[in-house]
Amino acid sequence: MRRFAFIGRMGVLDMAAVSIVQPDAVPVEVQFVNTFSRLDYGIGDALEKLRTLGLCPSETAVDLLILAALINAADTRVSRARNAQNGWTRELDLTVPVSNVALWRSQSDLLERTLRFLTGDHWRIFFRERPPGFGALAQVPTVMALTGFDEVCLFSGGLDSLIGAIDLFDRGRRPLLVSHYWDSETSKAQQALLYQLGKKMAPREVYALRTRLGFDKNHVDTGEIEETQRGRSFLFFALATLAASSLAGTIQVIVPENGLIGLNVPLDPLRLGALSTRTTHPFYMARINELIANLDIPVTLVNPYRHMTKGEMVVACKDLPFLRQVVASSMSCSSPAKARYKRMSPRHCGTCVPCLIRRASLTPSLGIVDPTLYAVPSLNDHTLDTRSAEGEHVRSFQLMVDKLAAAPHLADALVWLPGPLGDAPSELADYVGVFRRGMAEVGGLLKKVKAKPA
Repeated sequence: MRRFAFIGRMGVLDMAAVSIVQPDAVPVEVQFVNTFSRLDYGIGDALEKLRTLGLCPSETAVDLLILAALINAADTRVSRARNAQNGWTRELDLTVPVSNVALWRSQSDLLERTLRFLTGDHWRIFFRERPPGFGALAQVPTVMALTGFDEVCLFSGGLDSLIGAIDLFDRGRRPLLVSHYWDSETSKAQQALLYQLGKKMAPREVYALRTRLGFDKNHVDTGEIEETQRGRSFLFFALATLAASSLAGTIQVIVPENGLIGLNVPLDPLRLGALSTRTTHPFYMARINELIANLDIPVTLVNPYRHMTKGEMVVACKDLPFLRQVVASSMSCSSPAKARYKRMSPRHCGTCVPCLIRRASLTPSLGIVDPTLYAVPSLNDHTLDTRSAEGEHVRSFQLMVDKLAAAPHLADALVWLPGPLGDAPSELADYVGVFRRGMAEVGGLLKKVKAKPA
């Protein structure tokens, strides 16, 4: 097991000594400024796209995105299998160049606690002043600002974010949609849906900030790779906060995510750590909002669908006919590239947790016949092997559904397993309710499905 110390650098002249707290840690320098004196890894692209909209974010919001990018570098380039204490937990140090060291140092404890909850790793975050010549990174617009954006809305290309955008446009709102991507399938989904939304809203324009953010082995060479990417949502939230900070007034960032996946209650003991993501968990979002407020950025993240199942989101969609037309272009699968093992083109696998929740939400009884292309087209035409990805998650859902059917009161305790829910005690009954209804929704899909070890 090795501890890694990631050090953010800005420019070839940035050679200031950076102390490494743990001497045996492996130092990894990440150069954020490319040979054209431009911020790299998609950050410069995001700033340029905002500038073309006449928008200029705050320097603290730029700091937040650089921090998020360095978190992403550490999260994706350090293998858990090779460096974890217990098969999961890594030790990661970051040194981040920022515009206001005192402000950021005051948030170190909160940041480390938040990241520990999000990824399950031990983080230590250190800050230093940006080097000379990089005091202002936000690009001054050369065109008149586009005014009238009501809010920022995350737009991942998934079904939930599609419904979120449809609902906002139907209410006459004018959101700035924000997307980031790394793989081509996510990018394709975003582009296809933005094109369809653009046609629907014409002559009104649909504005989006889409940026490819991330690191490959040529950017950050540790000789390792990690696919779990538990820290990715921090990058998404930081990009949305960057965009929102460039708008006037106090701005909401809409995070469209159904309540079942937001809570992500572990279906079995193994999922409590390694297989349980906390991307939009209420505790995590509350800590991000606390951090943003402490940084004096007038932005708040809100999930208006946190008490709704995915099926309820579909039924309540403000334009169900349009949703029927475009839903096949959305991408919910956690790993569409897995289809290549079946010698298929990339598509929804059909059996991961997000795919099963999607399948349960797209049924004639809920208003839509599912048009999605799945690698496993039918769950009923053969017995699924629970020792493989094909049947593993199906059986986990079935066992949880049976457990709740036998003892419904268990839901009151189970909703606390992924993390605390004390930030909004008045919403506790709503979280218990959406967990029960969400499990029942998936249980209906799997009622006649057979799954057992091969």
